[in-house]
Amino acid sequence: MEELQRALQDRGLTVTGLPEKGRCLYTTKDFYPGEVIISQEPYVCVPNNSSSISRCDGCFASSNLKKCSACQVVWYCGSNCQKLDWKLHRLECQVLSRLDKEKRKSVTPSIRLMLKLYLRRKLQNDNVIPSTTTDNYSLVEALVAHMSDIDEKQLLLYAQMANLVNLILQWPEISIKEIAENFSKLACNAHTICDSELRPLGTGLYPVISIINHSCLPNAVLVFEGRLAVVRAVQHVPKGAEVLISYIETAGSTMTRQKALKEQYLFTCTCPRCIKLGQFDDIQESAILEGYRCKDDGCSGFLLRDSDDKRFTCQQCGLVRSKEEIKKIASEVNILSKKTLALTSCGNHQEVVSTYKMIEKLQKKLYHPFSVNLMQTREKLIKILMELEDWKEALAYCRLTIPVYQRVYPQFHPLLGLQYYTCGKLEWFLGDTENAIKSLTKAVEILRITHGTNSPFMKELILKLEEAQAEASYKLSSKDE
Repeated sequence: MEELQRALQDRGLTVTGLPEKGRCLYTTKDFYPGEVIISQEPYVCVPNNSSSISRCDGCFASSNLKKCSACQVVWYCGSNCQKLDWKLHRLECQVLSRLDKEKRKSVTPSIRLMLKLYLRRKLQNDNVIPSTTTDNYSLVEALVAHMSDIDEKQLLLYAQMANLVNLILQWPEISIKEIAENFSKLACNAHTICDSELRPLGTGLYPVISIINHSCLPNAVLVFEGRLAVVRAVQHVPKGAEVLISYIETAGSTMTRQKALKEQYLFTCTCPRCIKLGQFDDIQESAILEGYRCKDDGCSGFLLRDSDDKRFTCQQCGLVRSKEEIKKIASEVNILSKKTLALTSCGNHQEVVSTYKMIEKLQKKLYHPFSVNLMQTREKLIKILMELEDWKEALAYCRLTIPVYQRVYPQFHPLLGLQYYTCGKLEWFLGDTENAIKSLTKAVEILRITHGTNSPFMKELILKLEEAQAEASYKLSSKDE
């Protein structure tokens, strides 16, 4: 711990233990928006490979892959990634190669992550891979497992997974109990590795980053540059303040957020947003984000359930909606949602679009205009319409989501920046250069804070904006002539 403190001190950080929160990361200097607070390579990581997609174990690329000929489990994009990973994969390859074909199918990304955890520990103990102050197994040992908070069903699952790991490794010195505890640590502490557009690629364990606590109103954001985890300030973080990131999707009611945190991370959040639970402001926000709309299209009020539990009353104009009417529309939405799943699996994209449009039409009658459910339906429509290259309609739905994003996310949130980016790309493609510049400018203003400016993604985005500005300037000069 002392060595870690010394290493963090050089970066303007310190670890402090608090009885109610455990370990916390505090600043010993000021950090400003866009400034990197801390970054770390993973102790171990794996791509989220499945039957439908495979990724390189080194860089998570999904093209030009070749499977390891010995273990038939791991993929690489080329010799460079394979060489860099060889010291660790050599041991993993040996244990995986002992398994028959059927057993190899049960080696999920979670099982591989645990195998790599123990294999890396062995390599560091044997001095094959160097240990450093911020890269050693003792940091993993210090992570919280929350074993006493886990229900019996989950404990049984961890025991079964631990048994499989034990069977693969065949190391008598490690117990099933220890492995099960480490699975619990991974569940609470591992991070989903995403690309610059926040699409999930894999899972990694970053023991120092894991010290950072959660807030639904964070002052920092975690993004990834390849496998490197980077935490940047999204506001001024003064000297002596705790560094806080969000572990979950924060666009939702306090009850929804609390439920997600309790189920995944086994704690109750007491951030400034969550302590308002039950207060009028919180009830209003929850009713807008996840509740129902007023029957009067011209009213922006929100509904609250009456004490008799038979109707909902608009808190702005007093109009009433019956519970039966709301249940009827909700039931229709539910039936159509199930239909989209069946149509998607059949690959009938046009029919999927038509069904989602019906859902959106019903949801507009049911939910408040700032509803998260309505926003998510429009997100699905944007994705499918872009796949179908229906750029015009995709843009129309993208523009509808922007006001909701502005409401549910803080000023410097990567998802808000990325939505402006999508809007700007579509506008430019459709020849609306003026609006494309506005959207791309807003995207750059946000994403240069959350992502920095050195990643290939950000360089491409800034180049797109410059090209759009040059095009607009050329059009203007042509008009003058």
